[in-house]
Amino acid sequence: MVAPGAAAGTPLGTPWPRTATRGADGVVSVGGVSLHDLATTQGTPLYVVDETDMRGRAAALRTAMTAAFAEQGVEAELFYAGKAFLCRGVARWMTEEGLGIDTASLGELTTALSAGVDPARIGLHGNNKSDAEIELALSEGIGRIVLDSLVEVGRVADAAAALGTRARAMLRVTTGVHAGGHEYISTGHEDQKFGLSVHPARAGEDSPALAALLAILDRPELELLGIHSHIGSQILDPAGFAAAASEVMRLRAELAERSGALVGEVDLGGGFGVAYLPGEVELEPERIAKETASAVAEAAATTGTALPQVSFEPGRSIAGPAGITLYTVGTVKPVRLPEGSDVAERLYVSIDGGMGDNIRPALYGAAYHAELVGRTSAAPLVRARVVGKHCESGDIVVHDVDLPADVHAGDLLAVAVTGAYGRSMASTYNLLPRPGVVAVRAGKVTPLVRRETVADLLALDLG
Repeated sequence: MVAPGAAAGTPLGTPWPRTATRGADGVVSVGGVSLHDLATTQGTPLYVVDETDMRGRAAALRTAMTAAFAEQGVEAELFYAGKAFLCRGVARWMTEEGLGIDTASLGELTTALSAGVDPARIGLHGNNKSDAEIELALSEGIGRIVLDSLVEVGRVADAAAALGTRARAMLRVTTGVHAGGHEYISTGHEDQKFGLSVHPARAGEDSPALAALLAILDRPELELLGIHSHIGSQILDPAGFAAAASEVMRLRAELAERSGALVGEVDLGGGFGVAYLPGEVELEPERIAKETASAVAEAAATTGTALPQVSFEPGRSIAGPAGITLYTVGTVKPVRLPEGSDVAERLYVSIDGGMGDNIRPALYGAAYHAELVGRTSAAPLVRARVVGKHCESGDIVVHDVDLPADVHAGDLLAVAVTGAYGRSMASTYNLLPRPGVVAVRAGKVTPLVRRETVADLLALDLG
């Protein structure tokens, strides 16, 4: 399924996958594979992952972080955040590129283990871990359990005692640093469900984070690896990481002063931003690495403590830009807008998917870009809105985009930067089966996740 002339095609550039090109016939190819051929053989909707791009992004981040922190004389370690998109194939890619796997549920943890990932290279997050998740993590000997509350300190310690093992633990803290593109994905502020605050509730008291760290040290069933912070998602300015690093390093020094224990690792989470629209600029790996390494070194000097090993958990920045979603256009309907609107008429372009395969626009107004990828067009561009087929007026995939005026039923349309959270957050609303996922690389197609069918949905229905 190599696209004719794909090698001579014109690169699409941001925000499309790095191997995306458009041929003279208007057909777009990714990974040397024609999207027209993919739609014909695999059907639509379809998630398409550029394996070369995804691997390359993982490798670039690992290289940049390793080099920047090596200049400070310490190691940097990366864990791919499975919540972005995880399947066994992706788990293997990430470990082959030198990353561990960060999980947040029984399903993610089991997927990583079943992919053959070394348990020592797996972490488990979650603000409400189940007994089954804790027991599996401990019995498999995973490398780290990120504790999220004082209650969880006792639960994990008790579970480890019952199994006759010792849990390797970190504590998630909230630094008060606000970062991210939307309130729902900003996780460093204190009025939210994750972690424990580094700030005391009252003068003269220990902060909730310090109290929990001391509690961990009091339990011989727990080995305290370090302190974890995650400040948000879709962050485009490294200043937030620098501010969070300063707070975490201060807490680390405070713990050492109180207990004599200087923890060996600081995890600064992920959330590195990407470009979703043409003209946007993503956060470059080298910039993140250099500025964060400098901030950690400065905080170590300020607190008079040795530099820790530093870890990160990127997800979106690796998976997001490497993936697209391929759709077939159905109904096209012009809608006259009220006087005073930004345009007199908007073209509503309906596709064969929608909020079931990309909930982010409906959930928090995420902006995406779409283009026709199956032909050329000389028609003028008109303002359009790409909408799905679910029974919701808010079922909008792309709020505003300029598309050729002659867009019609049967056209192929692709939405960029859906590699992160598209499949992971997909649902079967209206009993629409979830799309499959394929990887493309060097002209070859590798199925990663099978397309669901109505028969799959009925198999769960007990009648």
